[in-house]
Amino acid sequence: MGKQTIKQEARRAALDAQSKRREERAERERRLERLAIEVLVAVREREAAVLDADRRAGKALIEMIETERLSAREAVQWCGDELSAREVARLRRVAADAADAAAEGDADSAAAASKVPTEAAPESVTADDATESPSVAS
Repeated sequence: MGKQTIKQEARRAALDAQSKRREERAERERRLERLAIEVLVAVREREAAVLDADRRAGKALIEMIETERLSAREAVQWCGDELSAREVARLRRVAADAADAAAEGDADSAAAASKVPTEAAPESVTADDATESPSVAS
């Protein structure tokens, strides 16, 4: 076996080894990408579940305080002292923010549904509509 043949075989073996290592790294990258996605999905699902639980707790606290006329301190006592007054305030704020967001979404939906199509006949415009500026109109 000549010196040239030995070099070629050695070069081929080295290139094969490098190619195999590149493929193994690529497979590892794909596994890590998949695992990272699993982690992030699970974390976001947890955050959504916690937010939903906070909203429900806040809604119940709002009902206890506003409908049943309890003080925040009394609501804490009814909950077995597992909540602080600060936590009661936070949960009520979460529920109120969710209700506000839902109301804005409902208002946006209602506004979109009630808009007059641009092809409407001119007689459908009232005097009040004609004087109202476009930036003030709903």
